[in-house]
Amino acid sequence: MAPLIAPSEFRLPSDAALRARFGHITTWVFDLDNTLYPPDSGIWPRIDERITLFLIELFGIDGLSARALHKHYYSRHGTTLRGLIEEHFDQTERFLEFVHDIDRSGLKPDPILAREVGRLPGRKLIFTNGSRNHAILTASQLGLDGLFEDAFDIVAAGLTPKPTEAAYDAFLERCQVNPHTAAMFEDVARNLAVPKAKGMTTTLVTTKAGRLDHREAHDRAISDAADVVDFVTDDLSEFLARLNSHLTD
Repeated sequence: MAPLIAPSEFRLPSDAALRARFGHITTWVFDLDNTLYPPDSGIWPRIDERITLFLIELFGIDGLSARALHKHYYSRHGTTLRGLIEEHFDQTERFLEFVHDIDRSGLKPDPILAREVGRLPGRKLIFTNGSRNHAILTASQLGLDGLFEDAFDIVAAGLTPKPTEAAYDAFLERCQVNPHTAAMFEDVARNLAVPKAKGMTTTLVTTKAGRLDHREAHDRAISDAADVVDFVTDDLSEFLARLNSHLTD
């Protein structure tokens, strides 16, 4: 499914706007899932499927009930893991290991993205609601080895997921990031509200029109993005390439 609002409805940024908003950036923060790789890559559906299977095995329920419980946790608590902890019991280590035990071989390396991420001046970090191991394995599959200083995950955030302010506070403190000299790239608009409020330059990474998008409708929605997003792109590699051309002028 295509995004609820096409990226073309957002005006393309001018060269001056790119320089003004990114010229001072020294830390580059990237979400992982559906940001560093496109939603039609098949990775997220595999994780989604594993989450449902985990609930089936944990509670001994049927697939439809497990799916409904999965969606309930996600909508109410931000992640299924947080829902389990809040409403039942802590299954953190077992959950993260199980749901991220997926086949990544179909995810093609992205040499253009690797080149452009590598050209960015300063620190590069991954900030994910998933696990650190998942971030490392996925980045490696994409050919992004050695480009990121670290991956800050849901465990490092105290099991409090984005978009809660506490998750960002933990990230900024742990990684020693000054939000006023940092930029964040995300595929979910609401996850950029706190970074924007704290002074970060924000970029929403959307799905190209006509391509599959397996995310939930409220994750795809960008109708309220204008208040929290500085830039929108449906091609992260191309956006970074243009950005790098101005940063190195």
